[in-house]
Amino acid sequence: MFRRRTRTPADDSPVAAEDPKPLKKTQGKGRPTPKRRDAEGRRRTPVAAPVNRKEAYRRYRERVKAEQARRREAMLRGEEWALPARDRGPVRRFARDWVDSRRLPGQYFLPVVLFIMVLSLIPFPLPVRSVVLLVYTFSLPVIMALVVGNMIYVGMRVKKEAERRFPGEDIRGVGFYAAMRSTQMRFLRFPKPAVLPGGAPVRDK
Repeated sequence: MFRRRTRTPADDSPVAAEDPKPLKKTQGKGRPTPKRRDAEGRRRTPVAAPVNRKEAYRRYRERVKAEQARRREAMLRGEEWALPARDRGPVRRFARDWVDSRRLPGQYFLPVVLFIMVLSLIPFPLPVRSVVLLVYTFSLPVIMALVVGNMIYVGMRVKKEAERRFPGEDIRGVGFYAAMRSTQMRFLRFPKPAVLPGGAPVRDK
């Protein structure tokens, strides 16, 4: 008898057709390319947290000190946001500029008084010393009268000009504000003068 040869059944599963188009290379590591701002943010050095309460308090004081220095510089420059409430507004700015653009008698009050006091302390010969003391005694009332008259004049003029230039604005206290500024020496005024005597603006150095 003839033996039947065992034949291996053919694999009928379909063979995948070879894609003629080359496969695209996978970009990166399988994730989208990060945006530039995100990459820059990750490259920045993170701020280390304070290790203890003492370190945190030190950093807090440094921040407060820096903010105070920045605010003071802005106040000296006359920036509106940094000024105290009594110095804010166009009316108060006008009063400051009006006083700063003039050489008024009140601003010389303190230097003259200090000069006379120093003269009275110098050990002059007796006749000269008597004259100096006499001048000191009688000059003080005269100087005070000039200062008071100067304050009244400045207060009335500034208030009148403010009413004319700023109708509808609150001008309460602007006369007294200007009068007090007129009694201060120029380099001691705060905020700093923005105009020179005569009205020309101060140029920053």
